[in-house]
Amino acid sequence: MHNKLGDFTSTPRMITISGMAVFIGLVSAFVALALLKLIGLFTNLFFFGRWSAALVSPAGNHLGWWEILVPVAGALVIGVMARYGSERIRGHGIPEAIEAILIGGSRIEPKVAILKPLSSALSIGTGGPFGAEGPIIMTGGAFGSMIAQLFKLTSNERKTLLVAGAAGGMAATFAAPVASVLLAVELLLFEWKPRSLVPVALASVTAAAARRYIIGIGPLFPVPAHPVFIGPAGLLSCVLVGLAAGGLSALLTLAVYAAEDAFRLLPIHWMWWPAIGGLAIGLGGLIFPQALGVGYETIGALLQGEVPLKLIVGILLVKSAIWAISLGSGTSGGVLAPLLMMGGALGGIEAMFLPYEGAGFWPLVSMGAILGGTMRSPFTGVIFALELTHDVNMLLPLLLAVTSAHAFTVLTLRRSILTEKVARRGYHLSREYAVDPLEILFVREVMRTNIAAIPAGLTARELAQSLHTDHTVRHGQHLYPVVDDEQGLVGVATRRDLERFAKDGTELRHRDAVVAYPDEPLRVVAHRMSDTGLTRFPVVNNERERKLTGMVALSDLLRARTRSLEEERHRERVLRIHLPLSAKKPVA
Repeated sequence: MHNKLGDFTSTPRMITISGMAVFIGLVSAFVALALLKLIGLFTNLFFFGRWSAALVSPAGNHLGWWEILVPVAGALVIGVMARYGSERIRGHGIPEAIEAILIGGSRIEPKVAILKPLSSALSIGTGGPFGAEGPIIMTGGAFGSMIAQLFKLTSNERKTLLVAGAAGGMAATFAAPVASVLLAVELLLFEWKPRSLVPVALASVTAAAARRYIIGIGPLFPVPAHPVFIGPAGLLSCVLVGLAAGGLSALLTLAVYAAEDAFRLLPIHWMWWPAIGGLAIGLGGLIFPQALGVGYETIGALLQGEVPLKLIVGILLVKSAIWAISLGSGTSGGVLAPLLMMGGALGGIEAMFLPYEGAGFWPLVSMGAILGGTMRSPFTGVIFALELTHDVNMLLPLLLAVTSAHAFTVLTLRRSILTEKVARRGYHLSREYAVDPLEILFVREVMRTNIAAIPAGLTARELAQSLHTDHTVRHGQHLYPVVDDEQGLVGVATRRDLERFAKDGTELRHRDAVVAYPDEPLRVVAHRMSDTGLTRFPVVNNERERKLTGMVALSDLLRARTRSLEEERHRERVLRIHLPLSAKKPVA
């Protein structure tokens, strides 16, 4: 049996799905372009009164007090679209994609593919302090799901193509194909298998390659050169930066859901909540104009180390406040770009006290850390920061800071800003990935060998005597292997079959046996039980000889799971060090 087991379970079907994923990656690149153009168009129309799709900041507008009404107007339209179009366009996109994968069979309604980018572009274009990544993840996923639904596919295959569209959209938006794949693995796929990883990676590569022709080449945020190694003091400072970012991540997460809870207390329909959030955006923008919109130019300035203290404080106070309020109101927009800005501002404060390692060093470290801490996706945080800047020298500081932030938030918050929304809808989501214990335990380790077997030539009288004396037939055994003279398995019989045979004296009719093998992982046996509906299998040595060696039942699989839990919880000292007795001083 061991010759049939391999490291992976992929089949040639993966090639077909990969081909479809490549096409979806190409489509998602143009979807990303369309979303960016829509954001630019709405920003120019609402704040400058001109017809242009160029990405600009709303901060330079001359609307004065009228600026307050722009986000409110956009939010009112979004509320109507959500109520009468699809409620799925509310929020920042990633939780909705997660819910579609886990609960909806990876099916997303076609209207979401239209309404989500339109509502997100309207939200950001009217000053919303959001990023485009969450909406493009949802929109790319929606297009991937739509294409998948046109073909006869399994739910897992639809999931792969949905995530391929999401990863492709993010790769095209940020020129970050590796981080897009990691985000897909850490947040959307819920597995690490070639059958899904290969198509998603190909879609991401395709979208990133297409971006170079239709949007442009990265890096999105070029930075000055930073040192290869920063020394012990710098590394210790990275830990401190990570812990501070973890603290800010926790505060931002709590603020978003505190705002959502506050909106739930209002005696009005949720359709009107975004308008209230829009009012907060307008007031915040009037106080601090740089808080409006995506803020890519502000992020770039932070990474160049050219931002005054006033701007840093404005980001940490005003930007974070209006972002939490508006996101809690249920409007449409992403979280990555705001987190980058707020992380960069925190790093700007820290740069005043920490060792100088080059312009923009600590803002970049803090950006990666706050991504890893808030989204609970540490590898995505590290690689995303590297791909945005192309500064490979930052790998070690980023890894240390992001890991510290991740450790802080997993110990202080039960759920992330992404999974809390899913949990509030009644679904628990585990973000831990591990090898199934049934994969590394084998039948030979749990099978029972002290079992009763029935000889194929047993007479009814002999069986009746065995039932009376209980020598052959055991009370705790429900399935009995029927064997020939050489202990080869012939079939199986239930206890009821044996009792009927002993009573009536008719021919003992045995059934064909579904068997297990000693070298099979318990996962394979569990799947076989699920497929057949049977809960007990005879165990034979191999397919050719079929000599009976034992029995395995569902209860044995549960004992194996208990054994795994004991190994996880039981603490013991394995190695003990015994110091030799000190030599006695000679007696004088």
